[in-house]
Amino acid sequence: MITKKTQQAIDKELARMELREIFAKQDRPTVYTVLRHVSQSGMSRDISLLIVEDGRLRNITYLAGKALGDKVKDRNGQWVIRVNGCGMDMGFHLVYSLSSVTYAHDKERAGYVLHHEWA
Repeated sequence: MITKKTQQAIDKELARMELREIFAKQDRPTVYTVLRHVSQSGMSRDISLLIVEDGRLRNITYLAGKALGDKVKDRNGQWVIRVNGCGMDMGFHLVYSLSSVTYAHDKERAGYVLHHEWA
């Protein structure tokens, strides 16, 4: 029997593998961030992650959440990752973190494989 912790580790690695396959199809993988909600205090944001694949937008928020080990929730029909904090570009932080965990095997450029743009 697989424990919950082991299953989460398996899910994380499967998500990372799937994301690497998706990003491998692009010369310069760009992840677009969409700000869905800002808390009243301004201390947290709900952000979705999208890429362009075969000329169409693809929402990768769920896979990214799994790969990062973050909780993913549904906000008005859109998957979002809640990012806490302020004082920096939280979209960049999210994409940098995703790049770091997805390409952890490439220590030299891990955080900078993916490019970020706000949509």
